[in-house]
Amino acid sequence: MSNKFNICIIDDDDIYQFTITKILQSLKLNKKIIAFSDGEEALDFMIANLYNDDELPDVIFLDINMPIMDGFQFMEEYVKLKPKWNKKITIYMVSSSVDPVDIEKANKISDISDYIIKPIKPNELKSIMANLEKEK
Repeated sequence: MSNKFNICIIDDDDIYQFTITKILQSLKLNKKIIAFSDGEEALDFMIANLYNDDELPDVIFLDINMPIMDGFQFMEEYVKLKPKWNKKITIYMVSSSVDPVDIEKANKISDISDYIIKPIKPNELKSIMANLEKEK
């Protein structure tokens, strides 16, 4: 496995994608950041790289409300495909939704590590990345 750290952002908000990318770049990790505007694009990428662990993400920051395939639909497909990946992928659901129904639904999905309400704070992101680096 390479020492490169792959970060995947799945969110249809261009400003959010830009902001989180800039924050991640400021952390100076050896990382590759890829971004998708909906769950289907991300899933297609992951399926295309099914046996290429160096391209698959180590961590995914996943929005809920997106066109085409939302975060929960993405998770339904992810759970089906997860046994085919040889790589541990950590998923954080990051949303502006404070709806208890969304939070509870996300908490019931064991593959989601945490539910983070936007905007994600730079220190919070730094802490998440530091913990992931330790695990890797």
